[in-house]
Amino acid sequence: MHHPVSRLLAVAAATLLLGEAVAYKYHKRQSDNETEFVIPGASSYNGLNLVPQMGWNNWNAFHCDVNETLLLTTAQDMANFGLRDLGYNYIVLDDCWSIGRNASGYLVENPEKFPSGMKSVVDRVHALGFKFGMYSSAGVLTCGRYPGSLGHEKADADLWASWGVDYIKYDNCFNQGQSGTPKLSFDRYKVMSDALNATGRDMVYAMCNWGNDDPYDWAYRIANSGRMSGDIYDSFNRPDARCPCTEAIGCAWPGFHCSVMNILNKMPAIQSRTMSGYFNDMDMLEVGNGGQSDSEYVVHFSMWAMNASPLLIGTNIGTLSPANLAIYSNPAIIALNQDPNANAAVRKWRYFVDPDETGEGEISLWTRGMDNGDKVIALLNAANTTMMMNATMNDIFLDERTAGAYREPVQLRTTWDVYDLWANRMSEEEASSILNGNGTTMGRNVTTPTRYNATALSYEDGLANNNTALLGVKVGTIEPSGTFSAEIARHSVGVYRLRPQPTGSLRKRDEL
Repeated sequence: MHHPVSRLLAVAAATLLLGEAVAYKYHKRQSDNETEFVIPGASSYNGLNLVPQMGWNNWNAFHCDVNETLLLTTAQDMANFGLRDLGYNYIVLDDCWSIGRNASGYLVENPEKFPSGMKSVVDRVHALGFKFGMYSSAGVLTCGRYPGSLGHEKADADLWASWGVDYIKYDNCFNQGQSGTPKLSFDRYKVMSDALNATGRDMVYAMCNWGNDDPYDWAYRIANSGRMSGDIYDSFNRPDARCPCTEAIGCAWPGFHCSVMNILNKMPAIQSRTMSGYFNDMDMLEVGNGGQSDSEYVVHFSMWAMNASPLLIGTNIGTLSPANLAIYSNPAIIALNQDPNANAAVRKWRYFVDPDETGEGEISLWTRGMDNGDKVIALLNAANTTMMMNATMNDIFLDERTAGAYREPVQLRTTWDVYDLWANRMSEEEASSILNGNGTTMGRNVTTPTRYNATALSYEDGLANNNTALLGVKVGTIEPSGTFSAEIARHSVGVYRLRPQPTGSLRKRDEL
């Protein structure tokens, strides 16, 4: 056994190698009086973003057509529609906001788009209960060919801090060839990371380098999220030559115009790279932009939540349909995304079946463990016809079953109650009422099956209280060695939370 002091010195040295000062907390183990230590927030390089960020970004719907009125109107609408209180608390301004640099080298906002000045806009967004995000690129130009931040990191970080900015989306265009190896990209993005930290202001750092140079292998020590694929476009599964890669690992050019299914199927290989404080960003949500069916948007939203991707609404809030609002407002799905375990889902199996007009067709089972011991499963039907899909206990708990334990894992000896997380989806009538300004304000003590206020009561606490809005509807049980079956429509998904029945229901197993 190592001496406690030598263990402490070894871990302290390892921590210093990671490049940050850490406060230790000590206590004694009862068994052997050996010193243990805890490193608070060790998986977040700056202590921020322990669950995925949520909010709104203007790019998917508006591109460069943005101004202060749009930002402020959007923030007010999100507050009115209950989206802020569901956790969508960042208003993120994307590209095309600057006109250049002044004589002192500081970026200058476009006075026609932002006549009040950016500081005033940020203050007013804060006053509505939101945080504010801005955009730049780790290049000499942004993707829209406005001034980038490469070589100006300190000045730009200081400026954003002086404005009260809370979030930076940092792109990858015009990087002057400073990419091609993980070390080149790491060094370039680390400069802005250090500059943001040096301001003394808490700012979430969202890298957007499209999965180039495998950021999921190195960015968790300098950033709070990292884009893991090329840009999304509003298609469920249409292949596009501009998005050439179908797997994340070894993808030299992630490209853009990547469909929902293309991005989703890059996640399984990098599932273990998602952690509290650093999330693999699957790009902004397209729900509401018109390119997919309602059930396809349900898949999109559900699987982004299952994989702990940031949830950034990418549509025009002012023209949301009732159906779109109902998708964005499903608290039972958002609770998966915001779970403190901060893990991504595991794809347990995938079969290619029944191709549709795109030549694509597949079904798959995804699972994710929750912090409170629940298990969530997603039966995804991306094939062209309705399918009866099955999830066996052996598949659901494959990892536990094959973990090398000498006895059967307790999960396989447990009876699980199954809750459908889309069963309480808000009706279009209720969503219309909210959009028309007639929705009930959700306070701490207001409970309905369809709505939730995470500002008043966290998702974690709501689950502990068995809040109906977070649990959906109980639709059955799975016995030990059993199978759960559900009919899943074409291009749709069933998402179910499994909760273990009380200990007394465990079956005893004869020992050999």
